[in-house]
Amino acid sequence: MMNDFLLVLPELILTVSGLILMMIAAWAGDRAAPALTWAAILTLATAAAFLPGLASPGGSAFHNLFAADPFAAYTKVIVYLAAIVSLFAAMSWFGRDRDYRAEYPVLVLFAVVGMGMMVSASDLLTLYVGLELQSLAAYVLAAFQRTDSRSSEAGLKYFVLGALASGILLYGISLLYGFTGTTGFDGIAAALGNDGVSTAELFGLVFVLAGLAFKISAVPFHMWTPDVYEGAPTPVTAFFASAPKVAAMALLVRVAVEAMGPAAGEWRQIVIFTALASTILGGVAAIGQKNIKRLLAYSSINNIGFALVGLAAATPEGAAAVMFYMTVYVVMTLGAFLVVLRMRDANDQPVETIASLSGLSRTRPMLAMAMAIFMFSLAGIPPLFGFWPKFLVFQAAVAADLTWLAAVSIATSVISAFYYIMIVKMMYFDEPAPAFAETREPVGAGLILASALFVSPLGYLAIPALSAATLAAAWSLF
Repeated sequence: MMNDFLLVLPELILTVSGLILMMIAAWAGDRAAPALTWAAILTLATAAAFLPGLASPGGSAFHNLFAADPFAAYTKVIVYLAAIVSLFAAMSWFGRDRDYRAEYPVLVLFAVVGMGMMVSASDLLTLYVGLELQSLAAYVLAAFQRTDSRSSEAGLKYFVLGALASGILLYGISLLYGFTGTTGFDGIAAALGNDGVSTAELFGLVFVLAGLAFKISAVPFHMWTPDVYEGAPTPVTAFFASAPKVAAMALLVRVAVEAMGPAAGEWRQIVIFTALASTILGGVAAIGQKNIKRLLAYSSINNIGFALVGLAAATPEGAAAVMFYMTVYVVMTLGAFLVVLRMRDANDQPVETIASLSGLSRTRPMLAMAMAIFMFSLAGIPPLFGFWPKFLVFQAAVAADLTWLAAVSIATSVISAFYYIMIVKMMYFDEPAPAFAETREPVGAGLILASALFVSPLGYLAIPALSAATLAAAWSLF
């Protein structure tokens, strides 16, 4: 039993710290918000230092309800880093309007606890508890600015559609339990492998995948994403587009490989459809957007589609390609949102229109260069680092005899390249819009610089380390 608690030590650290910070927030009020944020950042760093499966042996805890393997450890590192960056961004953004409340870092910590349970789930019950813990904190974060009607609307939409997705997921879980006799991933895999996939089990599989597709914003369960991303406060949107997305994708990979591995022929068809639909709709729907946050929402849908191409391969190399893709995607997306956070008019109010980026190269040349790097990298244009993860997922699909899927996905990537390049064209060739207000935030500037360097051609230097880490993580599932 003591070993079980050691395996869940990062989650215990985050939970206990979150409860302590919540009590401090209740007694000290909003004036303690900056100190609590720094405490939350320190907590996340401490939890990362105690991750089992990273530098120490992992294993399974609580009668195989919780897996502490290299796959979970790798994913949690990415989640913790994304949460830390999001907290840094929130401090400066909310602080300008003096509406930064002390419960914000507490909600982020509880959301991260849920994500940790998600990526370590080896049982459908653990999966659901982790998913709902993350979701409940996310609903509150989306509606965090109570005086902003858009934020309240975003929180309500997210809650209503999230509740529907949870119901779909629960129905799928009940079907799988009813017809396999177990909620454990190993038991479900054994039942599917021994007796084949019955019609009832197939329905359960479809409902579970549908519930998880909502969490990763995959078509046709993407409808909440543009509205929530636009309405939520920008630091919250940056958080939603990074940490929960990685955790949900890792959960989907684990469920598909560990629980539904023997039914790969069945779920692969679903994943292929979702991948193609996401890449096409994410590309086409973004073209007419006027709001930069809505455009990045469709960009997120588009990128999830490309990541799913790697999952469709149903191989260790494909799973590794998915995690590699999500790692680079998080850096590119956070970098883009860090630039958006600096879009403020002369009255220091947030600006979200794409037209406001016109001529940015002449008013804020360094900011324009960083945004151009992120846009070209998201488009997958070489020699920027965003090209390499796309190459890996296409390579995994070709190796799994899905050459046609890789070919169609490459063709659809041209659609998304249009609106990324359109933004660069506006920044460098259009007449300047009113200049953004100057900002003096060295931490934010340093994070933008670090992100831009990572997705620049210098990022290729990290390929050996990232490839080894993602492949080792993927093999721990097979």
